[in-house]
This record gives sequence, structure tokens and C-alpha cells, in this order.
Amino acid sequence: MTEDKKTLFIEGKEVEFSDEPNLLEVIRKAGMNVPTFCYRPDLTPFGACRMCVVEVEYPNGRKMINSSCTMPPEAGIKVSLNTAKTRRIRKTVLELLLANHDRKCLTCDKSGNCELQQYAEEYGIKDIRFPDKKLEDYIPVDDSSPSLVRDSNKCILCGACVRACTEFQGHGVLGFANRGSKTLVQPMAGRPLGQVDCVNCGQCAAVCPTGALTIKNETDRVWDEITNPDKTVVVQMAPATRVALGEMFGLKPGENTIGLMNAALRKIGFKYIFDTNFSADLTIMEEASEFLERLKKGENLPLFTSCCPAWIKYMEDQHPDMLHHLSSCKSPMSMLSPVLVDLVPKYFNVERENLVVVAIMPCTAKKYECKRPELYRNGRPDTDYVLTTQELGKMIKTAGIDFNSLTPEENDSPFGEYTGAGTIFGASGGVAEAAVRTAYEFATGEVLNDVDIKEMRGTSNRSKTIELDLKGTKLVVRVVSTLKEAEKAIQEIKNGTANFQMLEVMACPGGCVNGGGQPRSCDDSKIKAERAKGLYKEDNELPIRKSHMNPSIQKLYQEYLEHPNSHKAHEILHTTYRNKFAGSYKDV
Repeated sequence: MTEDKKTLFIEGKEVEFSDEPNLLEVIRKAGMNVPTFCYRPDLTPFGACRMCVVEVEYPNGRKMINSSCTMPPEAGIKVSLNTAKTRRIRKTVLELLLANHDRKCLTCDKSGNCELQQYAEEYGIKDIRFPDKKLEDYIPVDDSSPSLVRDSNKCILCGACVRACTEFQGHGVLGFANRGSKTLVQPMAGRPLGQVDCVNCGQCAAVCPTGALTIKNETDRVWDEITNPDKTVVVQMAPATRVALGEMFGLKPGENTIGLMNAALRKIGFKYIFDTNFSADLTIMEEASEFLERLKKGENLPLFTSCCPAWIKYMEDQHPDMLHHLSSCKSPMSMLSPVLVDLVPKYFNVERENLVVVAIMPCTAKKYECKRPELYRNGRPDTDYVLTTQELGKMIKTAGIDFNSLTPEENDSPFGEYTGAGTIFGASGGVAEAAVRTAYEFATGEVLNDVDIKEMRGTSNRSKTIELDLKGTKLVVRVVSTLKEAEKAIQEIKNGTANFQMLEVMACPGGCVNGGGQPRSCDDSKIKAERAKGLYKEDNELPIRKSHMNPSIQKLYQEYLEHPNSHKAHEILHTTYRNKFAGSYKDV
């Protein structure tokens, strides 16, 4: 062992380490693993569950049991992963957790994807020596949220949800309450989740290892619509879903399954299939025009992007005095749905009252968004149901479809054609990059030859500031993911130190590719990067990479919307935001 090379021993094998934050990461780097509930690479180590314990022998011969997620690696130590002591500790932990757990696994949404269930099987837990939880101690399930369901009876107090809410969103909606055997994770003052300022991002459910926090499942309601012979059910799907759905069927993260998705959706019974990438292009037409108008007038800058519903709700709850900074553009989902509601009856001879619009999204907050009163017309929502990527995967399995054996199919026209700019919306930085591609040509009248603005990309860096030149006009764009980073940008604006004219915000770390409705992985840092890479690959391979060059978008303006930011476009594609504290809606 030299000064430049630090090594330790794991199960007798010499392993080199460098800047790994803890012993657990060194173990994983060496191709081995130990179980853990509370550890997530993107969150602060907590050491609560004690499942990741290992036996460490120090150079002086002393042996100790340590939690590998909180112990820094040390040169020369010998680490044993599966000694009699460590296995006994893990089995005892599992028995204690199961004794206090609602074990109705067959009816749990996390069944088959629950880490507690997985480890109980792996460690052969057949009998539990400790008394079961008493019936009077059971807590009512909280389904007050439009996006999530909270079942405290399945909580193992790992604290991952608490840390995700605080460290990603800086929000602290969830916290520990009480002490000892009465300890709970709950919203402030024990209020229902739907009655606090939760932004519905779903990152708490994403890191929950059990069924304590799950996505509100609406697949049965959609099945009812599909099997109703009087209904015509159409569907749109967001860009990030296509590079994640395959993971539920054994495919690699980032593999683009859009053709297989189209085929599966038709087999399930969706009548017409459209692509939210189309309306991402539409969003850019409106948002780029809106931004250039603001830039010209020097008003309401910086412009805030408005695609992320968790971000919108955060602004309404926390900063209603700054709503005028938000773009008035609806999100791509909420742009496409009213277009479908207006034009599908015309193009496909369908009665409006029999038309059902479903959206497949990577995001749990979209379930909240579709219920916003601003997005209703004539007493009905434009988007009837939102299903997450996870829910679509379950529907495909329920239908008995062999996903990997499907023959790829195309989506339907005229709302299925999209550009590379539309597809990169799913990654942090993608909205801003797509907007700049169009804004540059709108502002300068010149062709932008190099459309790859790579400085805006990357899922690991949660805040990036990029300076661009619009033919002599300096443009500074701030790209952030997580509301914690967004709050820092807001404070810069309020104290007068902000130097940017556009702020792109996505609430989930890395953007929609890592949304709360995506298939989950314990190693999100690598998974989300691969998903983003899949979107940029599709962007690079598409023949058209600028939103304003999409011929179907051009035709839609000619025949229906007139021109970007027209009165008609504002009626259909723009919206207002609620000043919660004033009890009214504020035009922006």
C-alpha cells in the first residue's frame, strides 16, 4: 500500500478506495452489497435501520459492528459482510419491523417491489418472535392527496421520505412526531397530506422502501372507461416515460420504448395514441414568443418556466407575490388535452361527451394538475385521468401483454409528430435548451446551426447558469432541479443579485426522468443519467430538432391557433395562477 493508493479488505479481497463517502459505497464499488432500508445515494446517510451492519477488524486486531452507510472507509481495515453476528442483527431487525408492520402484502401496491418483503424472503423469516401490532394501534390510511396515499401502518421509520422532502425540496412537509414506540412520520400537526402545502412531487414515495407512501392508483378507473363500449379513450404520453417504462420489463434504463408503448397501448384498448412531445413543441412556440416579448419590454423578468406542476404549486403556496414571473403557458400535457378535446371530435367523428383523455406521465404531481379548476372547461377537466409510468407498466402486465415481444408501432396523426426539442423536455435543462433553439431564430432571423447546448445538460448538477449570445443580446439562463435550488434562485431575485433572464425549474432531481411516478431504483444517480441520455439520443436521431420547424405544429397554427400568443392561443394554451392567500386567481 503506497501513499497514493488507499486500500482496505472486503471478504479477504483487497479493494482500492478514493473519495467514496462511506464504506457501503466502497462495498458496492467492489461488486458486493449489504441490505439497507434508509440509505439512498442522493440523501444524507441516516443510519436508522441498522440493516447495513458489517463486522470491521482494525489493524490493531479490535473488531466492531458498524453501520456501513455512516462509516467512512479507512485504510487497512478488514470488512466481513455476512458473519454470524451481522446476519443475526439483520434478522432481528427484520422480525421487529415485521412485528410492527401491516402485513397485508397481497393487497399492497408495493407487493413485489417492496424491500421489506424482499429481505424477509432472502433472510428466510418464517416466524416472528415478537407480538404483532394490536388492532387498536392501527392508524387510518390517509388518501386525502390527489397524488399519494400514506399508510403509517407500513412505515418502518427509515426517515428516507423526511430527508427527501427536506433535502430535495427544502420543504419539510413530513417529519417525525412523538417518541419511543409511538413515533410516527406525518405531516405537520398530524394533518392529512392533502391539507398541507405538499407539492405532490412524489419523491417521498420514490424513496419509501415499503408501502407506507405509494402513488394513488387510478388504473381501475381507466380500465372501466376502456371497457365501456360507449367511450372513446385517447392517450398521450410524456417524453420521460419512454426511456423508463422498459425497466419494468427487464430492459436497460434509457432504452427508448416508444414504439413498444404504442403497440401495448393499442392492445390495452386505447383508441388513439398521441405524443406529449408534440405539445412540448407547441409549448416552445408559445413560451419562446412570450419570453422574447418580455425581453423586448424588459417586463416580468426573469421568466419562470411553467411545465412543472409541483413548482407551480410551490410558487402559489410560498411566493404568491412572484406569480407574475411565471410563464402563462400551460404545461405540454395541459396544452395537448384541450387541443384533443376540441379537434378529435372533428377529425375522428367522436362525440365530446364520449371522449376520455388519459395522460401517461412520469410525475405524480400531474394527478394534482389535471384537477386544477383552471384546466376545466364546461364542467369537465381537459385531462380526465393521469397515470404514471408505474401504473402503465402494471396495466400492461394485467393485460397479459408480452411487452418485449411486441412489434413497434407508430402513434396517430396529426398530434403525433414531434421534434428533438420536444423530446428533451424530460431532462433538466431540456426546456430551456429547446426554448433557446427557437428563440434564437425568432430573435435573429438566422439559422442556428449548432443546436446542442450541452452546458444546459446534466442530471447530477442541480444548478447551472449558462450565458448565451442572441446576436449581440446577452442572455443568461439558470437551470435548476429540486425546489431547494429554486428557492436559492428566488432569493437572488428578491435581494437583487440575480443575473439571469430565464429560470427553468423542475422539482425532481435531474428532471422528469427522475419523476415520482417512474420505476424506482436504489441507484437513481446512474439510472436518471441513462434515462436522460436516451432522450438526447432520440433528439440527435430525429430529422427535425427545432420546435418551430415541426410541420404539424405549423399546420395547427394555420388552421386553428392563428399564430403564437394570439388571442385564440391564449384561450386554449395559456392559464392563470392562484394567489392562495388572496383567495383569488391572478393573471400573469
